Amino acid sequence: MKKLSVILIVTLMFGISTFAAATEDYSSTINLFKGSSIPAKFFKTAYGYAVFPTIGKAGFVFGGSYGVGQVYRGGKVTGKSSVVKGSIGFQAGGKAFSEIIFFKDKKAYNEFISGNFEFDATVQAIAVTVGAEVQGGTTGVSVGASAGPESDVQAKAQYYKGTVTFVHSLGGLMYELSIGGQKFTYEAL
Repeated sequence: MKKLSVILIVTLMFGISTFAAATEDYSSTINLFKGSSIPAKFFKTAYGYAVFPTIGKAGFVFGGSYGVGQVYRGGKVTGKSSVVKGSIGFQAGGKAFSEIIFFKDKKAYNEFISGNFEFDATVQAIAVTVGAEVQGGTTGVSVGASAGPESDVQAKAQYYKGTVTFVHSLGGLMYELSIGGQKFTYEAL
């Protein structure tokens, strides 16, 4: 039964992300975050950022997520990135979300592109496009709430260890109280 659950989760997670990766529109995702007052401020001051238009996540006790993105510095693409996350704990369901990670300075940017950007602990609840999320760990702290695509409901955010992350729920139904690891890859263009 556990084996079947893991296979189903992995298939769902990679299926959502693979389909989304084939149709990614990075500029629309960036504009989505620029259109929200809190993340918009970080575009003006950040050294760089990584954008993941769609990350698919699924879980039932064991969970995982996957997404592909691009890394920017000075408004120009510098490379490709992917994120893989595994988690264990109370969790059930699946969701899709967009994520942007801002790098405060060159040191934070270089740490991300060197592959040292990983590990977190998460507490969250996402239901369709209404949700709330708090995430903390070595990747920094992120907070967000979404009452739908037109909403600008978000908590105050600030850099932690040179990064700040924003998440926009695209849909799904998932409840989670888990711990896990997250790993980003980087490939220069």
